Amino acid sequence: MPPTHTDEGIKAALVIRRQFPDVALLVLSQYVEESYATDLLSEASSSVGYLLKDRVAHVRDFLDAVRRVAAGGTALDPEVVAQLLVRRRDDPMDRLTPREEQVLKLMAEGRSNAGIMETLKVSPSAVEKYVTNIFLKLDLPPTTTDHRRVLAVLKYLGS
Repeated sequence: MPPTHTDEGIKAALVIRRQFPDVALLVLSQYVEESYATDLLSEASSSVGYLLKDRVAHVRDFLDAVRRVAAGGTALDPEVVAQLLVRRRDDPMDRLTPREEQVLKLMAEGRSNAGIMETLKVSPSAVEKYVTNIFLKLDLPPTTTDHRRVLAVLKYLGS
């Protein structure tokens, strides 16, 4: 999708899903963008689909997917399902939303919560929520002996 032909389409789908949750969405993509697919599918479990363009060869199958999503069902390409399931088991980094990845990247750059807040133009509580979610998703429980922020950055740099 223009202008950069990268991820504008899936980003638009996520905005539509958040602003208009009753709208049925069927994403056609050239490839599986795992973090966006996860976000799209976690927003709602009905009236949603994610298909790969190169697999939509038969008009009848495509129309079936459109009808299914419009009726409140789902349509997921087998490759999307396979990649999401495999990545979920292998890498905790894949559990992060794009915004959480952004926050973790800023943490890796040495930014404090105030610095992250200023860069992303979000509230202090939003930054705290993102950081807490990062710790949870990366399996970093609170301890008195480890610095979770440093451990999260090390996981980020190692991925």
